[in-house]
Amino acid sequence: MPSLLSRLMPLAIRLRGSKRRYSSAELTRTRVTELRASPKPFDPPPGIGARRSEWRGWPLYEVGTGERVAVYLHGGANIYEIDPRHWGLVAELAREASIRVLVPIYPLAPIDTAGPIIESVADLVTDRAAFAVLGDSAGGGMSLATAMVLRDRGAPAVRVSMISPSLDLTFTDPRVAELAKTDPWLDIPGAAAAAELYRGELPLDDPHVSSIFGSLDGLGSLQLLIGTRDMLWADALRLRDRAAAEGHPLEYHEVAGMLHVYPLLPIPEAKVARRQLVEFLRG
Repeated sequence: MPSLLSRLMPLAIRLRGSKRRYSSAELTRTRVTELRASPKPFDPPPGIGARRSEWRGWPLYEVGTGERVAVYLHGGANIYEIDPRHWGLVAELAREASIRVLVPIYPLAPIDTAGPIIESVADLVTDRAAFAVLGDSAGGGMSLATAMVLRDRGAPAVRVSMISPSLDLTFTDPRVAELAKTDPWLDIPGAAAAAELYRGELPLDDPHVSSIFGSLDGLGSLQLLIGTRDMLWADALRLRDRAAAEGHPLEYHEVAGMLHVYPLLPIPEAKVARRQLVEFLRG
């Protein structure tokens, strides 16, 4: 049964106004205009000891001291900046899995778009010999897209961990519309407006944009964590079923009643999810 804190979380999310913003394409576009005029800070809290450098003009942070390297791609519908919840998760993963986590502060849409961003992240993975790519929400979908680009280049396979990933930015699966009715956070109009900004010149069904349309053949091990009170659950089910049909390794964790990106939320269920993430990264 969901914990008391997790049952209170939908109210907290609604009070923040997230559902209202995502329920309107116009409100989402207005918010993007505001954020591009006055960008939010992205620097990590000083307590996690992140080291800053640059990658092709992007700020790049490194957290942890382990020998093995992973790349974390933050969520936010490709229009919102990284926030303290992401940094907290990154620090915990680096510490508990004894790895170094690279966090690129990639340009947000419409400053840059899917094609160039995914190709650059793939270059970063190769340059730093990362063994894993992981992310939440939009970053989860980007992680899978990055692995597909690396595969197509003939690069070594990487492990991919996805938290509530945004896999299909067409949002055409009819189950998404049904799930959106009870999702207290996400909705289709705002998410679709963000997707239009992010896709650039690519069609929405290009695997750089919507990784669900890419092939799983030749990829490394996958992990996916999802809650059932998340409109993106529909696409997670599609990926789960495809992986099973094709015999591709996918560690799938589904938790009833959990919201979008529940492993980042201050709820007991997140502790279990974070242990699952750590174990996957330990290999």
